[in-house]
Amino acid sequence: MSKKPIKSDLARLDRMKDKDIDYSDIPPLSKSFLKKATVEWPPVKQQVTVRLDTDVLDWLKAYGRGYQTRINRILRAAMESQPPRSKPPKKSRAGFKPA
Repeated sequence: MSKKPIKSDLARLDRMKDKDIDYSDIPPLSKSFLKKATVEWPPVKQQVTVRLDTDVLDWLKAYGRGYQTRINRILRAAMESQPPRSKPPKKSRAGFKPA
């Protein structure tokens, strides 16, 4: 890894023309990528209450501030590693079926 300051790299990149960029190692974008790329980011967050085992919470907090963001990233990684599922039907409140 270069020991040069990052500012020199940024200055070099600023001077670079688009035609000088080598894109040969980038695969073509698929339709699924472009479909996902249109999703608003970041998604809206919803406040929830969750109960975690004490040792799990201690482990998350041991890495410093931002443990809730870490929980979200861990859950997102788990979610994105799974195949897509169809959405289950919406349940009515308190388990009662609407009249």
